[in-house]
Amino acid sequence: MRKRLTPDTARAWVDVDLDALVRNARSYRAITGVPMLPMLKSDGYGLGALMVARALAEVEPWGYGVATVDEARALHVNGVVRPIVIFTPLVPSMIEFINAVAARPTVGDVAALRAWLADGVGPFHLEIDTGMSRSGILWDDDRSIETARNLLADAPGWEGVFTMFHSAERNPSATAEQWRRLEHAIAGLGRRPELVHAAASAAGAYGAAYAGDLTRPGIHLYGGRVTGLEAVPVVALRARVVAVRRLAAGSSVGYDATWRAPSPTTVATLAIGYADGVHRSLSNGGAVELLGQRMRIVGRVTMDHTMVDAGDLPVAVGDVATLFGGLVTLDEQAALAGTVSYELLTALGPRLPRRYPNHE
Repeated sequence: MRKRLTPDTARAWVDVDLDALVRNARSYRAITGVPMLPMLKSDGYGLGALMVARALAEVEPWGYGVATVDEARALHVNGVVRPIVIFTPLVPSMIEFINAVAARPTVGDVAALRAWLADGVGPFHLEIDTGMSRSGILWDDDRSIETARNLLADAPGWEGVFTMFHSAERNPSATAEQWRRLEHAIAGLGRRPELVHAAASAAGAYGAAYAGDLTRPGIHLYGGRVTGLEAVPVVALRARVVAVRRLAAGSSVGYDATWRAPSPTTVATLAIGYADGVHRSLSNGGAVELLGQRMRIVGRVTMDHTMVDAGDLPVAVGDVATLFGGLVTLDEQAALAGTVSYELLTALGPRLPRRYPNHE
């Protein structure tokens, strides 16, 4: 694959198909039947939160979900006017900063709830812990539920209540039980707010069963595999070949000489490494697409370079390899790295230009 060299494609880069992102969002919305609160955490899963938000505006989401005040600020100052919900549990010392960016906090304990309500009437979402054991008011903690009920009785800002499913893709019975627990907690709180939400990407496969009033899709939008859902690829990670050498049998490759050529072969060096998000665990085992063929990563993945065994193919300096998003899929490369697609995307380094064909 030979692409014309431009300043942003001289070394390595990320191609983002925003039209594919929107197609995934539309299909998810059609299955669940309710508005979305798409997750834009970690700079839109590494793809550029502002560009993702602008693209998804086409499907009219209710709002956007982030993890930090800084992520909320980046959207707010760039003109995003839909609600922004911060999904890190509220710490009272952050109230001033949350208000400054017009974001909604998620509140996960009674002390934080008191602090938020003492500060004013801004909208917020209450988290219920139904089995994740990470954050939120425990669904069966009667004392905390009763205290929250009293605090919420006349709280005008109580906009939503939610939980996190821990095994929606693998355990239908556990997911059903968590939904039941959420309903039990809501009954204990005395009234139902406007918005109840629980379904992230995986729970979308259940259709409307756990959709509530909002869904919170994440990895599905970005092209990651989710059981029961169909997604089109969104992301392609690419790198230039910057060196080619012919090796004799027995020649070593990379630090610690962890790979030796079993027979005469060509090794191509790609201008991308673990500083760009290529996991070191892909050493001697990952795969790339080059010249329309699958090739194996050989030797250690280094900070700035990755080597591949090209065999007898006519690889040349300037050719472009695709590390995922082509013959090698995002989820396949994640499996080869011993991780999940989320981590490959959010690990994409800041020195990789993000390119948006047809949206620039």
